[in-house]
Amino acid sequence: MHMHSRNVWQAMSRPGFLLSAWPWRVTAYLLTGAVTGAAALVGIVTVAAVCGALAIVLVGLPLLIVVALSGIPVAGVERRRLRLIDRNPVSSRHQVPAAPGLWAWLNTRLREQATWRELGYALLFAGLLWPVDALAITVALLFPLSMVTTPLLMATVGDGREAKVLKQWTVTTWPTAFGVAVLGLLLMGLGAYVLGVTAGARSELARLLIASREGELGAKVVELARSRVRLVEAFEAERRRIERDLHDGAQQRLVALTMALGLARLDAPPGPLADQLTKAHEEAGKALAELRELIHGIHPKVLTDYGLQAAVADAADRCVVPVDVDFELPGRPPQAVESAAYFVVCEALTNVAKHSGADRAQVCGGHRDRRLFLEVRDDGCGGADASAGSGLTGLADRVSVLDGRLALTSPPGGPTLLRVEFPCELTKAADHSA
Repeated sequence: MHMHSRNVWQAMSRPGFLLSAWPWRVTAYLLTGAVTGAAALVGIVTVAAVCGALAIVLVGLPLLIVVALSGIPVAGVERRRLRLIDRNPVSSRHQVPAAPGLWAWLNTRLREQATWRELGYALLFAGLLWPVDALAITVALLFPLSMVTTPLLMATVGDGREAKVLKQWTVTTWPTAFGVAVLGLLLMGLGAYVLGVTAGARSELARLLIASREGELGAKVVELARSRVRLVEAFEAERRRIERDLHDGAQQRLVALTMALGLARLDAPPGPLADQLTKAHEEAGKALAELRELIHGIHPKVLTDYGLQAAVADAADRCVVPVDVDFELPGRPPQAVESAAYFVVCEALTNVAKHSGADRAQVCGGHRDRRLFLEVRDDGCGGADASAGSGLTGLADRVSVLDGRLALTSPPGGPTLLRVEFPCELTKAADHSA
């Protein structure tokens, strides 16, 4: 039977626990805990004794640092042992040293709280926890196992006449010997759950001291944020590739087709054929215009070639409402920021043209204090709501991925103000010759 539980607590709550690999896993965890704890006790006591003996001549003081750091390898072994009964990854709380070298490493380790927590766990492990592991193995496994072997002991050591049960009771008949063996099997089943509870409690205590759930959640959040940024960058790269393929491929073919139809139209004599060529030429021209609009909506070439400032000016020129532009950039922001800012402006101007009833709009912005900011204003009727399907909700998500902020202010009666900010650095001078 397959058990897909992530840890021992989940496994014990499901049927089939005794027939799965989990009893073996918890036994291995506690057995290795007893061995590791005994070894840790011997090592810590030995180093502490040597330090005490040599401290008189100051030679033992550096060894005290070894004692202080002894929790680090113990915790490292424990994190690996936890994989036996808990498949959730356990991360270390230690920080990466700011500089290479032994001194920087020691300075970092002795200053951080995780080192002292791990030392406390190592002392607790060496002094108390490994005897608990050994006691659980003895009571829940070895005692029932010795009862199960009673018939075998009676047949071999006892010459078929008697056998000792746990070195306390004497069994002299075969029915009694097999009865003790059956009882031992039942106790072994019960003991598997006892071992599971003990191992589960031990793992929770270890996680509390040597692993940070907050750190794990923080690492997951950071990785999630990084993956979202990678997705945005991949999405922008794909948009640029599609724009390039359409611009250099399908658009050029349509241009050639339109020119060929125009030449054929000029050469054709008046009649039905000329009328059909005229109609085909007009349809090809419309298809070319629609393709250019599609390419511009995917990723405008002016944004790629000349930067955000030129692209914003181009978007303002294309808007049916008169737009005043007051926007200057001394350089170019990252491509993802550039693209997100441009499409926010485009969406805002589209809403101005469709819904605001404005007579005039304004786009202003710039780069200040390591932040790119853009504002779109209009003198329309106001009452805009970003959550009412204006298209700004998806853009707000893209802005947040880049650690940006998007704010919309639109009281009834107007005016409407949309502001977007991105933390970014400008990389190179923009080309405004377009």
